[in-house]
Amino acid sequence: MSGGALIVWVGIPYVCLTLFVAGHIWRRRTGELTWTTRSTQLLERRLLRIGSPLFHLGLLAVIGGHVLGILVPEEATEALGVSEGLYHAVSVTAGTASGLAMTIGFAILLYRRLGVARVRRTTTRVDQATYALLALVIATGMWATIGVNLFGGGYDYRQTVGPWFRGLFLFDPDPTLMSGAPLIYQVHALGAMALYALWPFSRLVHAWSVPIAYLRRSPILYRRRAPIAAPVSPPKIEPRRIP
Repeated sequence: MSGGALIVWVGIPYVCLTLFVAGHIWRRRTGELTWTTRSTQLLERRLLRIGSPLFHLGLLAVIGGHVLGILVPEEATEALGVSEGLYHAVSVTAGTASGLAMTIGFAILLYRRLGVARVRRTTTRVDQATYALLALVIATGMWATIGVNLFGGGYDYRQTVGPWFRGLFLFDPDPTLMSGAPLIYQVHALGAMALYALWPFSRLVHAWSVPIAYLRRSPILYRRRAPIAAPVSPPKIEPRRIP
């Protein structure tokens, strides 16, 4: 095992995952008021209404595919009667559909971020880095799905990428598994790790925000700034007697 492989596939991932966890704790304790997307909906709505649902729904499907393909061992799916051929067919079909939805949504949001002047003025350097890493991860992921597994010769990442990734959480990663993986998978994995490291310092933290607290809040009572004056009764007029 070379020292370079140990640094790239063991050292860097653990640094990124440590920043992911510690960064969220730090952000929650010191910047709770910034735990938001800093929404730009008031600046532009038409593109947001199209791009945001496509991106988020596609992303959820992609995450589900990664959980099934990387976190679930191949032996587990085979024990359930799912053959490698069936898994490959479902993975490529569902992965391509969800990946295209996510890619189109991301392209719309990126165009909105860069092309709409009012939205562009609210973009920070952290936003730029986040979009750049998202573009890298999405592009390499789509190339691996469509270019390699759909139209190419295919690659069984569940034999290399999956065991390596699970080994990180078991504190027993094997860097040789990723050293022999195709370059596109290596770039995809490193891009994802860099995104994890940046996550707690970006607007991506809103992914963990679920408005459950609002269900426990007491009703908000509004009070007028000045009390309302009591209605004034009209003066009582006594009838006059005519002599």
